[in-house]
Amino acid sequence: MLKHSDELDKAFHALADATRRGILERLSQGPASVSELARPYRSTLAAIHQHVQVLEASGLIVTEKMGRTRTCRISADAVARAEQWLSERRQLWEHRFDLLGKLVEDKGSPSRHLRKGKKKT
Repeated sequence: MLKHSDELDKAFHALADATRRGILERLSQGPASVSELARPYRSTLAAIHQHVQVLEASGLIVTEKMGRTRTCRISADAVARAEQWLSERRQLWEHRFDLLGKLVEDKGSPSRHLRKGKKKT
């Protein structure tokens, strides 16, 4: 559990930055070199490389160096783990909101009060 929690912490930390989310968005179209990833940004190549390092440390991407070129691609497993965690939380909260909605609906229902012997005034 601790390892899984640490992985999620790193993934969400990496996702907290707009540039890193943009890099992931680009990589969703296919592998790219760090130079290709840097093109749309006004940042230096070194700054983009630091973003790539954070994404790689989080497990969201994997890189491979061939000669002088470092190619990046998304790690589907890491993205799936973060997505699963979010999905589980969404299901939990949707269930809780459904229960709350039913409770509020029951409290405001005149027929509920009549069933308990109370008269509507």
